[in-house]
Amino acid sequence: MGHNHSHDHGHHTNNKTALFWSFIIIFGFMIVEVIGGFLTNSLALLSDAGHMLSDAAALGFSLLAFKIGEKSASYSKTYGYKRFEIIAAFVNGITLIAISLYIYYEAYQRFLEPPNVSASMMIIALIGLIVNIIVAWMLMRGDSKGNLNIRSALLHVFGDLLGSIGAIIAGILILIFNWNIADPIASAVVATLIIISGVRITKDAAHVLMEGKPSNVDIDMLYKKLEEISGVQEVHDLHVWSITSEFPAMSCHLVVKDSVERDELLKKATELIMENYDISHCTIQIEGENFNRMECDSCL
Repeated sequence: MGHNHSHDHGHHTNNKTALFWSFIIIFGFMIVEVIGGFLTNSLALLSDAGHMLSDAAALGFSLLAFKIGEKSASYSKTYGYKRFEIIAAFVNGITLIAISLYIYYEAYQRFLEPPNVSASMMIIALIGLIVNIIVAWMLMRGDSKGNLNIRSALLHVFGDLLGSIGAIIAGILILIFNWNIADPIASAVVATLIIISGVRITKDAAHVLMEGKPSNVDIDMLYKKLEEISGVQEVHDLHVWSITSEFPAMSCHLVVKDSVERDELLKKATELIMENYDISHCTIQIEGENFNRMECDSCL
């Protein structure tokens, strides 16, 4: 059990720090908005606070996932709890879809009777925009490319950021041209962007949960490369999957000539997999030509 994936530890700490401060900032601003909303009796403020709450929940959940993911491997969870980050991304993806459907519904109501947008709402939207830009910048300095959990949290913040921009543009159009319809149009555009991102994140997370292969691995090419190693006669039962973001794993069986030096061949195969596909966690079963193997229904 002593094996530890320390190469991504730096990433991890950065991600956690970014998430922690993002959570504090968003949560703090949300409290201010709730108080402001009650004092000024502003529905716009309260609904924006609702958005911020969903952001804070997404960030908090992602942060919790990192904390749980750090728990070390045990006899019941031999890979540790790293997969929890993917579950968090999946839940965040689903909530993004739910939020955008709710925004569509709100926009539809406002199409029927366009609301009056006050100048004070513009000020709130502007402050909200600044807060979201700061948080998005902090998260993007983390590992938003490779880590699905960070990406899902970032999308919640982007959704809010777009919402603030939409509200500001709509507010300007309403104040200058009296186009009250601009408000629901802006909302619908934002909802469309959020739902696209939400579907993508949910699909990516589901792919990992279903033990799908990482996108950078070409299975046919991997077969070919392994079969080209001298001494290898056949490759079968090949599986490639991800435990979590940036932690790919694979296993396969190699049928080899009896005369071959097995340790040497294993070293070659392991290096080839690491160099070409960045997979450091691989399990290779080496079988002689006369090895009596079981038939496998679910194998490639």
